[in-house]
Amino acid sequence: MTDAKDPVATVAELVDRATICMLTTMTPDGQHVARPMAVQEVEFDGDLWFFASADSEKVGEIGANPQVNVSFSNPKQSEWTSIAGTAEILVDRAKAEELWSAPLKAWFPDGPETPGLVLLKVHADSAEYWSGPSSKVVRLLGAARAAIARDPDKFPATNETVDFSGGA
Repeated sequence: MTDAKDPVATVAELVDRATICMLTTMTPDGQHVARPMAVQEVEFDGDLWFFASADSEKVGEIGANPQVNVSFSNPKQSEWTSIAGTAEILVDRAKAEELWSAPLKAWFPDGPETPGLVLLKVHADSAEYWSGPSSKVVRLLGAARAAIARDPDKFPATNETVDFSGGA
């Protein structure tokens, strides 16, 4: 894990280690809806990129309310990340070609030329992450120590909030 003095780099590492995330949008009647999305293999710099169909519900929901949340889970490494941000819908063939990877062909059979293909760009406003020891033994010992001390802060884990709106 990156030095805790650089929380933006830590978030980037957590995002990089994830392969699937959950994108949460809001329906017109105020219900939150989450769906799994493939994370594009691009260095996280405060923006996340996704492919979508222009006529999908998520695109309609983002058009009406661009505030979204993207959550990542890496339970094998005891890492969880939640990114809140604003999504924008883009039609950008050059960027689609740059981000394209073969597994996307399952959803977009004509590649970047697929009719109705759009990109979702999520600009991170803030992130919160939790990470603990990856060793089950260390986690169990930490949980026991916290329980005995009746102090959850004794559990060996990190929880940080990162503000992207004005830099880190």
